[in-house]
Amino acid sequence: MIETINKTNKGILVIILDGLGDRLTNGYTPLEKAYKPNLDYLASKGILGIVDPIAPGIRPGSDTAHLALLGYDPYKYYTGRGPFEAIGIGMEVKGGDVAFRCNFSTVSPEGVILDRRAGRIREGTKELASAVNGLEIQGVKVLFKESVEHRGALVLRGEGLTSYVEDVDPHQEGLKVEEAKPLKTTPLALKKAALKTSFVLNEFVRLSHEILSNHSVNWERKARGENPANIILPRGAGIVPHLPSFQDKYGLKGVFIAEVGLVKGIARTLGLYTPDYAFATGSYDTEMKQMIDEGRKLLSEHDIVFINIKGCDVAAHDRAFSLKVKTIEKFDKAIVSLRDFQGTLAITADHSSPVSVGDHSGDSVPLLIVGDVRTDSITTFTEREAVRGGLGRIRGVDLMPILLDLAGNAHKYGA
Repeated sequence: MIETINKTNKGILVIILDGLGDRLTNGYTPLEKAYKPNLDYLASKGILGIVDPIAPGIRPGSDTAHLALLGYDPYKYYTGRGPFEAIGIGMEVKGGDVAFRCNFSTVSPEGVILDRRAGRIREGTKELASAVNGLEIQGVKVLFKESVEHRGALVLRGEGLTSYVEDVDPHQEGLKVEEAKPLKTTPLALKKAALKTSFVLNEFVRLSHEILSNHSVNWERKARGENPANIILPRGAGIVPHLPSFQDKYGLKGVFIAEVGLVKGIARTLGLYTPDYAFATGSYDTEMKQMIDEGRKLLSEHDIVFINIKGCDVAAHDRAFSLKVKTIEKFDKAIVSLRDFQGTLAITADHSSPVSVGDHSGDSVPLLIVGDVRTDSITTFTEREAVRGGLGRIRGVDLMPILLDLAGNAHKYGA
């Protein structure tokens, strides 16, 4: 028999600081170095712990980590990043389509990657995307759309395609663009489809370089001494997954405020309301306070609001310790209004992004929950202090059940 606790829920607010977790640089993490009186105040009023987004030592992608934090086991539901990116930026994705997330990048005439993000290009990407959108390669329709900054999404539509293809992006500067090939794990029945998809993908990359190298946007960038966005590098092939909606799974009406297409795509796939805000830029200049304020407003009509803030991850990928500290301090100022929040509040990260690594790592992330909790003795929000917190060590998929219980929305298991 399933029994529901009487609801006393005043709303659940979950803030995910993308890439917040870190390792030591000169003896400190950015969280430890930052001046963050509001976060520390909340820590003194709540309970802390650490989270392995997937499992100990597993380096999570932002996609798999967010699925886990939303309560969806990525080992069961994840089919690739591309579809989420495409859906998140408003592309129409149909059954049988193969989708990829992409970067506008800079390559040398010899095909060596000089800048995977083309100087974090922010202007002219719509024009560049239009130049390659609508191509047809061996009977396959090519759909391409720009996203935030250097990001974009590619959808291949046609017969006989599969997502069993390797990335062309080597994920590292100074290396040549890879050639797409069928994955070694490709089932025998899909070998022909994998060969066709690889051919189409390689041809798209070649054409993107040819077309974008001669585009006026890039002539102007070079004239200003900026890196041209002269190639598109797809990665993360996937097909659209079948996921139960968030409301069906939890019985809650939810919202997800996010800055980048990937996270919006995950949320929209789950049926969460995902508004677009011009002030949520996905970079250092995003208006965090406005994101928090909008989230609180939306809680008046929804049961749960998630907010993803990207800045810490951007700083980590830029290997900028001081910028990551400043981003944390900016966030701290943005949450002053949460000192008197009356619902259930959780602050955590989707993964660690150590400045020393410049990428995601398998380190755990700190978690703070404020609400109807058994408070612990921790009074500061850092990675090392969170280890001593009363929540202990949990997995990403454990977060939603814990929040539902604290907010009075849990179901009794058994009699």
